Amino acid sequence: MGSGGSAGRGARAAVAEGPDGAEQRLEVRRGRVPPALWAQRGLRKLYLSGVGLREVPAELAALRHLRTLALDGNELMEVPEELCSLPRLAYLYLGRNGLQGLPAAFSLLQSLRCLWLEGNFLRRFPGALLRLPELRSLQLGDNRLARLPSALPRMAALRGLWLYGNRFEEFPAPLLRMVELRVLDLDRNRIGRFPDLSGLSALRLFSYDHNPARQPPRVGDAVQLVGDGAQELMEARQERLQSLQQRDEEEEGPEPQPCRALWSILSREMPRTGWQSPGATSPKQTRGSAAAQLPYSPPELGSARGRDRYKLSVPLATFPAAQAEHPGMERPQHDTLGYTEGRAIALGCCC
Repeated sequence: MGSGGSAGRGARAAVAEGPDGAEQRLEVRRGRVPPALWAQRGLRKLYLSGVGLREVPAELAALRHLRTLALDGNELMEVPEELCSLPRLAYLYLGRNGLQGLPAAFSLLQSLRCLWLEGNFLRRFPGALLRLPELRSLQLGDNRLARLPSALPRMAALRGLWLYGNRFEEFPAPLLRMVELRVLDLDRNRIGRFPDLSGLSALRLFSYDHNPARQPPRVGDAVQLVGDGAQELMEARQERLQSLQQRDEEEEGPEPQPCRALWSILSREMPRTGWQSPGATSPKQTRGSAAAQLPYSPPELGSARGRDRYKLSVPLATFPAAQAEHPGMERPQHDTLGYTEGRAIALGCCC
């Protein structure tokens, strides 16, 4: 949401969204936001990206319902205290300003989920961020960070962390304890060696490109890598996983085919009775009909899933037809027909 040519010469546009979802555009001239904007206390989203702001008016604190605030691409040298008093703020864009730190009051933003701070002048990891329990995505790329605090794992909700373009010369040790992290970007740093990252079980994407490290990091099989040597490593991993899968399939042998006798009962009875809840403890009995205790639909009975034992409760009157089709099945003394390993079973006799 940047400047708009239709706003007039020397003017840029602020975009605001109210509770009804309707957007409105207001001209911002010489970094001054029109007073009419602050009068709208019910705003949910406010985009003031690249409008030349050097400071944020105190009236911002009155927007108590604001959930998204974009102040990126301005000339802010510090974060105003008024911003820290927005109780519902969840998405905050502060990238490409002149920030060197965050105030302690920033920790009051307890609803914050996503924070963009890329392209600033941060030399230290802001301590206030450690006290934001809901923060899930943190963008700190293109700053001047060289280390991370040992208390970083306190940010247990964090799922994505972008640290590209900083000054790390070693892999930050606290990251090895961020076991819930799913996305990690350390592109364009000065790291010469990566430790074993296979312990980060939740990791799904790791970018390490443009570092002096000569070997790709060791990661879990589910991790997508971006960097020098990543393509070759992932191709070799894919071949290994396919080979293991093929070997497992050969050891298991062909999947069993569904028993025709059981299918004859299923096709005849199920359209009239339906499936019983898989959470039931015993087959449901209904007069003159049957019900099944099967968590999967009939076509899956012959698959690998169907190898577990399920039971079908059927009236004894249906048995002669099944016996005629499958003479190997003896007449049961009760109304339970078992299904296991792809075969119908009654009284221990299988077909």
